[in-house]
Amino acid sequence: MRGDGDGWVIDPDGSRYWGRNGAAGLLLRAPLSDGSMSILLQHRAVWSHQGGTWGLPGGARDSHESAIDTAIREADEEAGIGGTDLRVVAALVTHQTPSGWTYTTVIAETDRPVHTIANGESAELRWVPEGDVEGLPLHPAFGTAWPGLRERISSLDPQS
Repeated sequence: MRGDGDGWVIDPDGSRYWGRNGAAGLLLRAPLSDGSMSILLQHRAVWSHQGGTWGLPGGARDSHESAIDTAIREADEEAGIGGTDLRVVAALVTHQTPSGWTYTTVIAETDRPVHTIANGESAELRWVPEGDVEGLPLHPAFGTAWPGLRERISSLDPQS
């Protein structure tokens, strides 16, 4: 189903960004059996923009949606996690362009890694230990945002 946000925004320098109203993605965290935290990552289908890289389930924001609504809807469409008990803990603009286009990363938690079902936009979905994320070929914008996101999510964890 196409929403009214589907479409490209082209900045004056020719850079293209998906989502007429911006975009959002879900950074979903869950503890692994050893107590460490993991992130649900999407290996983007080769045919997609920046295909073959790893990033977050996400996509175009429709005009009537908040960034949080968009991230949850897109994660359901791309990873089949609808109805999962998610606790949204933060929403951060992690990319903004000269034209005003924004990407918002919505950080959420769940009590355990939930079962996922990949759609055609995903080559794979994987729960990745947080310490292993930077070892993957990341979507360029996610790779740029990851150090700040990692700092933000580390502040969410209880200190021992």
